[in-house]
Amino acid sequence: MTATTEASAAQAPALPDEVVTKALVRDVTLPKGAGTMALITLDNGFDHTRPNTFGPATIAGLTAALDTLASRAGAGEIQAVGIVGKPFIFAVGADLTGVPYVRERQTALDIARAGHAAFAKIMDLPVPTFAFVNGAAMGGGVEIALACDYRTISAGAPALALPECFLGLVPGWGGCYLLPNLVGVQNALTVIIENPMNMNKMLKGPAAFKLGLADAMFAPADFLEESLGWAASVLTGETKVERPEVNKDEAAWNGAVDMSKAFVDVKTGGKSPAPYRALDLIRAARTAERDAAFAAEDEALADLLMGDPLRAGLYSFDLVQKRAKRPAGAPDRALARPVTKIGVIGAGLMAAQMALLFAQRLEVPVLMTDLDQERVDKGIAYVQGQLAELQTKGRITQDTANKLSALITGSTDKAGMADAEFVIEAVFEEISVKKKVFAEVEEIVSPECVLASNTSSLSLTEMAADLKHPERVVGFHFFNPVAVMPLVEIIPGEKTDDASLATAFAVGKGLKKTTILVKDSASFIVNRILGRFMGEYSKIVDEGTPSAIADQGVAGLAPMPPFVLLGLVGPAIALHNSETLHRAFGDRFYVSPSLQKLVEAKGAAYDPAMQINPDNPVELTADQVKERVLSAIAEEVGMMLDEGVAQAPQDIDLALITGAGFQFWNGGITPLLDREGISEKVLGKRFLPPGAASVPA
Repeated sequence: MTATTEASAAQAPALPDEVVTKALVRDVTLPKGAGTMALITLDNGFDHTRPNTFGPATIAGLTAALDTLASRAGAGEIQAVGIVGKPFIFAVGADLTGVPYVRERQTALDIARAGHAAFAKIMDLPVPTFAFVNGAAMGGGVEIALACDYRTISAGAPALALPECFLGLVPGWGGCYLLPNLVGVQNALTVIIENPMNMNKMLKGPAAFKLGLADAMFAPADFLEESLGWAASVLTGETKVERPEVNKDEAAWNGAVDMSKAFVDVKTGGKSPAPYRALDLIRAARTAERDAAFAAEDEALADLLMGDPLRAGLYSFDLVQKRAKRPAGAPDRALARPVTKIGVIGAGLMAAQMALLFAQRLEVPVLMTDLDQERVDKGIAYVQGQLAELQTKGRITQDTANKLSALITGSTDKAGMADAEFVIEAVFEEISVKKKVFAEVEEIVSPECVLASNTSSLSLTEMAADLKHPERVVGFHFFNPVAVMPLVEIIPGEKTDDASLATAFAVGKGLKKTTILVKDSASFIVNRILGRFMGEYSKIVDEGTPSAIADQGVAGLAPMPPFVLLGLVGPAIALHNSETLHRAFGDRFYVSPSLQKLVEAKGAAYDPAMQINPDNPVELTADQVKERVLSAIAEEVGMMLDEGVAQAPQDIDLALITGAGFQFWNGGITPLLDREGISEKVLGKRFLPPGAASVPA
């Protein structure tokens, strides 16, 4: 091996504050007499918490390194080139922190072309090239691997994805052309379209290998050594790399793209341009030449970089990555008390999900209680079933399953909660029931034990009113399914003290949840906005607009059509929420007679037979539906901010993204209301300053 050399990036047009990922090159003598490999290590000088990214200076440095390697390869000094990342991280794509500085389309086009030019240099090297995907790889990190001739992947790679469509972009450095031509159109559509549009699903190493994104997979412990040995065997001809032939049949290829388009229509209502541009590029990839395909990606990338959906997507990304980690208005973390045992009152589905999450993330004993042994046994059985499923899928070991199983116990007696520091109730959503439960628990636990409620709509102040220590009561509202949805709304009552509130935030952080401080107000943030949204939508349908037209009007606003959401939430819960909001705020919140009929009939989903038929029907157009629903939401968001229910518009957007799955490319909701001109029409002002979640003027 020779000394490490660093590619020069002196001429790079660096953006302000770019963290430059350096291309560190060293020569490695391969085994089996395979010759010398120039191994590029991508490293930005930070640990794994600051992943490698590609900004202009990084691309310039990589380009310089590749020019040198092309000369050395031509001179016969090296027989192969390899690319690997720093520990735990391969590379996670373009440096998006520079996007706010991109104010002209030509700049966007230059960025797209620079990435393609650098990655094309890899493809054009006169020696075989290898990507050793040793850790997380996303976006441009996947695309630089696709530019290589061969790929290995670590079985421990935690995430591999092309998440661009989730944000409002396309894989624009070769992904839309190279991936379908490597793994076939259907697998490529899964990675480029379906996974991003399904809450940005990621692939772990084995799943990526199974899809054909890598030619070989090795264990993390000796991944690079094994990869180098494998590369040597490929170079000597000992290993023949065989890949399934990609089906280029026009009807089959276009049929797959058409099916994916129908999926995108449902997910976005045609309101996000990015996945449609990606579909066009994938359709063309069947017959396109490389340079033409790359040029088309350049144009798509430039257009999307200059569009508001991407800027709203990056605003959302910033909320989830930064604001979520420092909850606005939360008390000093130092005030939090340690939690070494958890009590869960109730053993139903929600309670059992919570118990499992507490044990998994906090690794402390959890006691579930309920009124009778049958309910307790059912809750414990659910937990055991989930542990068995996790073990079957290879997500936990037998030892971990045994440990978690031992941590979670059940009883009909609350006395076992005497030494718990945090007790949460998940009983029937009725204030008298919750008050009774807390009164019983208060007689058992210490005065400092936090009493948390998983209420979705009720007043914490009222819940705590009759207790000796109302200062330790706090709302801790999970969203269903508990393990999947990232949000916990944390709600102090009027007398909640800072130590109890800080403890609740610390527990939320320990659970790896997004925590948001919410004022004690009916239905809090997410359910209040969903209640206004669903109420206005239901009123429009009850007045005579067909649901198909109403759905067109709200397409792309929520993650699914309203009546699908109704089925997911459950009609009875939706009715309870709308009635709670109607009692609290009056006629702004409509209680649908159709929904009441459905609940009385014990229906589990929307049923057209239960739809009321008005005497004088009023049928709106899709555009009229959209304006009316968005206007109602804008009015409600404005009132919530005036009332201090949320700290800022950003917290309302963060809550809707993490608690209800609202889209990144809408920015949650307030950037969309600003973009559509609804905020100014209804409230006389924008929620966010121009450029915060839109293209700067």
